[in-house]
Amino acid sequence: MANAYPPLIAALCDPACFPHPVKRVTVLETHISWVLLAGRYAYKIKKPVDLGFLDFSQLSQRHFYCQEEIRLNRRLAPGIYLQVTAIGGSPTQPIINAEPAFEYAVKMRRFAAGKLLDTLLTRGELTPAHIDSLAETIARFHTYLPENPGADCGSPDAIEAPTRQNFQQLLELMKPEDAVSIKHLQDNCRQAFLAAENLFKQRQQAGFIRECHGDLHLGNIVLLRGRPVAFDGIEFSPELRWIDTISDVAFLIMDLLHRGRTDLAYRFLNAYLQISGDYAGLGVLRFYLSYRAAVRAKIAGYRFAQTGAESTRQECLSYLNLAGSSLSPRKPALILTHGLPGCGKSTVSQIALEKHQLIRLRSDVERKRLFGLNALQKSGSAIDSGIYDPQASQKTYQYLLEKTQALLEYGFPVIVDAAFLKHAQRRPFQVLAQNLGIPFVILSIQVKDDVLRQRIRRRQEQGRDASEADLVVLDKTKTGAEALQAEELPYNVILTNNTDGMDGNDQQAAWRKLERTLE
Repeated sequence: MANAYPPLIAALCDPACFPHPVKRVTVLETHISWVLLAGRYAYKIKKPVDLGFLDFSQLSQRHFYCQEEIRLNRRLAPGIYLQVTAIGGSPTQPIINAEPAFEYAVKMRRFAAGKLLDTLLTRGELTPAHIDSLAETIARFHTYLPENPGADCGSPDAIEAPTRQNFQQLLELMKPEDAVSIKHLQDNCRQAFLAAENLFKQRQQAGFIRECHGDLHLGNIVLLRGRPVAFDGIEFSPELRWIDTISDVAFLIMDLLHRGRTDLAYRFLNAYLQISGDYAGLGVLRFYLSYRAAVRAKIAGYRFAQTGAESTRQECLSYLNLAGSSLSPRKPALILTHGLPGCGKSTVSQIALEKHQLIRLRSDVERKRLFGLNALQKSGSAIDSGIYDPQASQKTYQYLLEKTQALLEYGFPVIVDAAFLKHAQRRPFQVLAQNLGIPFVILSIQVKDDVLRQRIRRRQEQGRDASEADLVVLDKTKTGAEALQAEELPYNVILTNNTDGMDGNDQQAAWRKLERTLE
């Protein structure tokens, strides 16, 4: 097998070449690199190729991009990316860590392929906790990235160019009978681009074009010590990594959607938005979901052109179908949670957003964001004072209303996770839904008093929730709560939540009623 490789790669198949214990060398090959698995380490050597979108043809270029690969990927995976390794000697007798170098490699610490997230998902081992951890990692990563350095990055022209190229290449790769649907999708994508052009400019001006990962899908994320770690970010093209942060996460969301896991896709999206606060990014998310699906379609198209296998053609078409459906807005709807502290509003809204692909706004989180605090930060406010005084509460509900309207206009159904114990708080949201002509639900969550008190005490002890409500707040809100008025009752769905599980028979009727309302 080694004879099929160039002299350097064939020579490196000898375990004796490496300065550490190696029993056997395994070679993995892509169209742009060789990866040699040798003992505890992997060595990635870039092929001397010029493919237009990347140029590794000169040694100086390969050295530079090895350095870039280390720099960029250490941001998220410092434990994997170790160093740039010089290879001296000669192609037939290479010496690792020797100068002068005739070639360079990226030295990485190996990990078990079975820990890749795409594999974990296939085995049913990818958990909600993994998704939450990944969302937090990527949201914080994006938050602290530097903003775009030049006017071209993230401009409408820079966004449209690769989109246009995708379709041109797809038309060349696929069968003639596929051309009509590809051109139809291209036209729809062009219309979506024009509709969002001003939003792209606003995103660029607001500083959301940053040096991102660029290739964030399940196959490029591995579980290490129980936490998802993203690796193999794009080093060869600044244009493909200096992108909108929402484009970066769109790749992962699209990947989950294509694999049929809408629940995990919307769990990730909502967790990311809650931490980043970038709800305005939803205005361009649909375009980027479509773009990412078209990219994967093109990759499948390349394989189809090489092999002629019908299975790869069908894979390409499945991505194209997702690219098309991603451009279509969902039927908007507005759901309000309604209940006392400790009733389980956030638990119920989490289940609802995963079942029905909703965007959630949490009042406990957004109130703190509005006043410059992070979600778990204590405000130090006494009851009815500080960020919880009547003026602050009114400001918070107005803020939620404005955010809700924007999200509905972007074409997303919304659930607002707040107490909504006053008619004056609920009424503007009901009017908004009526003005937009969309379904409206008040999801009342009823719980026994002793259960409420037990949950609040447990929540305070754990200290892992944005809510600061204690038993004093519970008693105060109970006395001030206003019952639903006659005009609100037709929109009311009542869910009893006296247990930690949410799938009991007594609750299924409520979930079915909610589902019918949203249809």
